[in-house]
Amino acid sequence: MAGTFVVTQDASGEYRFDLTAGNGEVLASSGGYKQKGSAMNGIDALRRTAVDAVVDDRTDVPVPGHAD
Repeated sequence: MAGTFVVTQDASGEYRFDLTAGNGEVLASSGGYKQKGSAMNGIDALRRTAVDAVVDDRTDVPVPGHAD
């Protein structure tokens, strides 16, 4: 199931977005943006960069089934 970007405006007037999974779980939340267009640009940037993003695991706890 595809995720959804949900854009909201908070009590201080700033725009924020959440990336939600198909089950409604919030996977990522943005900081505040003064303009809605800036929040939309943030979504576009996340879409572009997440595709090729590497995992930088700075813990020393191995995860079974995942390469280090």
